[in-house]
Amino acid sequence: MKAVGIQWSGAGKNLFCGALCATLCAFSFSVKAQQPKKIPRVGFITGGKGPSVESFQRGLRDLGYTEGKNILVEYRYIEEKLDHVPTFVAELVQLKVDALVVTTLIGIRAVKQATKTIPIVIVTTQDPVATGIVDSLARPGGNITGVTTLTRELNGKRLELLQEVVPAISRVGVLWDTNAGPGPAIAFREYETAAGSLKIQIQSLTVQGPNPNLEGAFHAAAKATVNALITVNTLLLNRYPKRIAELAIKNRMPSMNELSANVEAGGLISYSANNAEIYRRAASYVDKILKGAKPADLPVEQPTRFEFVINLKTAKALNLTIPQSVLFRADRVIR
Repeated sequence: MKAVGIQWSGAGKNLFCGALCATLCAFSFSVKAQQPKKIPRVGFITGGKGPSVESFQRGLRDLGYTEGKNILVEYRYIEEKLDHVPTFVAELVQLKVDALVVTTLIGIRAVKQATKTIPIVIVTTQDPVATGIVDSLARPGGNITGVTTLTRELNGKRLELLQEVVPAISRVGVLWDTNAGPGPAIAFREYETAAGSLKIQIQSLTVQGPNPNLEGAFHAAAKATVNALITVNTLLLNRYPKRIAELAIKNRMPSMNELSANVEAGGLISYSANNAEIYRRAASYVDKILKGAKPADLPVEQPTRFEFVINLKTAKALNLTIPQSVLFRADRVIR
């Protein structure tokens, strides 16, 4: 039997090839359309749950992110257990996160050593240049950028404000956690330096976790005739703002605080950057990096506005009259 062949004209061949290409392209497009878009994953290493984390989350939402839908955030809370930091860092690096947000000096140093490729967004109270975290604020270089709250650089101003509120102070106790890494020790030394020009003496009041002996620290303060208090912002002490405020009032010690939340809990005054805004800015850095920006090209931001907060309820409890000239300068007064 003779085989019958199909003869194609030039036009027929072109029509068939065109139809085949169109079918293959449509199939390829359909497969691509069915492939789920990769959801970016971000690691977040911080001290613990609280307002700062909530502000970061709010910042992400404001930028159009919904956790679990178009972004995944892997939270790791140190909770004063500094020995957990290397484990947390190793876990997040192994997960190949698209960015890392780190908010403690010990954590920042650990991630800087662990990876040179994963973009890192820092939130730090320290000078990131002086501590060797970045090359410069304008051009951080490498894979690290973020926000510095300049908390340490405000220490002299805090002492000045405390002296304006209570001109008679002569010895100020600095309450700090000796187990919280290098940050609090740096803070104490800076308060000591600033106190010299103001003719104020500084008394070290130390505690250690997990159960700090706050009563013992205040007993030592009373014995040393301390007549005012400054509390250094640390993971441990941030858990006890109300108790610290109560003890300060009981011992007749006007208190300066590094966080406005401590004044809301009963402390007398605070001077600081707006913490909520700082963490919203950290979220904006994550957004820029996920959209392709390089950390080396993103300058480290510094706050441009600081809040001076006064609690008049506490002033009344201390039988203290705040000078009108100081009240006029307050950004917020709690009555």
